[in-house]
Amino acid sequence: MSKQLLLGMLAFFVAQLCVWFQSNSQLVWEWWEDKPFVAAAIFSIPVSLCFWYGTKFIYNSTGQLWTARLIGFGMSYLTFPLLTHYFLNESMFTAKTLVSTVLAGCIIAIQILWK
Repeated sequence: MSKQLLLGMLAFFVAQLCVWFQSNSQLVWEWWEDKPFVAAAIFSIPVSLCFWYGTKFIYNSTGQLWTARLIGFGMSYLTFPLLTHYFLNESMFTAKTLVSTVLAGCIIAIQILWK
């Protein structure tokens, strides 16, 4: 696995973490309930840069934009259940969520391993 591919995956992972907090902090902490513009101001630039570099690194590594898109999707589905379980106590251990998480892992594996 190339360094660029790993950097791209890391950038997408960080972007998805930030997106989760940008969208869902309002549900976790009372302070955030009425501050959508503050959340947008804090998270927008880091999220945009992480997605931009993630796409660049993965495209440079694989030569395919679809690979970048699908890895970005897969990373979102790997971060969302973990953060939602940790902060909101919503179980990720339902059949639907587990199957979807496994499928997201499969999408990432297909994009990385299938030549």
